[in-house]
Amino acid sequence: MPKRLSLLPLLALCGLLGTALPARAQALIPYVLPLDYDLMTEQGLFLANEAQQLAEFQQFGRALALAQLAAQLAPNDGQVLALLGGLYLQSNAVDKALPLLGRARSLMPDNPRVLFALGSAQLQQDNPSLASSYLEQGLRLEPDNPNALFDLGNAYFKLGKYAEAIARYEQSVAAEPNFWPSVNNIGLVLYEQGDAAGAIGYWRASLELAANEPEPKLAIAVALHTQENCAVPLVRATTAACQEALSLGVEALEQDSRYADIDFLRINLWGDRLIDSTNTFFAVPDIKTLIGEL
Repeated sequence: MPKRLSLLPLLALCGLLGTALPARAQALIPYVLPLDYDLMTEQGLFLANEAQQLAEFQQFGRALALAQLAAQLAPNDGQVLALLGGLYLQSNAVDKALPLLGRARSLMPDNPRVLFALGSAQLQQDNPSLASSYLEQGLRLEPDNPNALFDLGNAYFKLGKYAEAIARYEQSVAAEPNFWPSVNNIGLVLYEQGDAAGAIGYWRASLELAANEPEPKLAIAVALHTQENCAVPLVRATTAACQEALSLGVEALEQDSRYADIDFLRINLWGDRLIDSTNTFFAVPDIKTLIGEL
């Protein structure tokens, strides 16, 4: 509500509401206190810290609301802008994230986390060349960041640089041995190179690290189904590997129905060879019926 409206109760109390005011009184402007920008920035940083803690506990909605307010109070603080940009990125609002991250980079050009976030954003925009540039710059400043190495591996994979992709995934695992996504994605690269047995080995290894993840389960199922020629009904009925493929596939799809969507698989970097095998697997009567019920 505008401040001038708050004068009305006072005028009424004084008995002046129905009385004509002098012309100059109508032009009076309420005194506006000057803003304390230092205090605003301090409050913004406090809110940003609260938002970061909420984000660490996966409370992204509340974290985003606080970070938005923090950015209003501290619009020239690179860390606050980077935090808000990162939360938008987490929410898949890449168009909102990129300008904020760009401003954060101009304020903190040597901050590796900002460069990593820009790289991740460009990956979401399907611009792997620019993504790899940002990630490489950031990794020169912080070379052992497993998430950034994973993203760089993904960028190289999208660019068809398979050897470089595997090397970055391996570096990611060296930096954090339990980082199962990198182990999983080595399998994706190997399958596209025609090494199904090697891919299955990495997917089994990723399951040892993350037993409840549906992606390696489905990948193993698809690869086994293709490798064992399970499309032939007699083979499918009698081979233990084919039975394992069916069991793992059902388990993965029931656990997360998004993996029944080919577009979702492509977003997760399933390549053409693996997608072709997946389409064949999804045509298996039991799997086709299950997908229809999801």
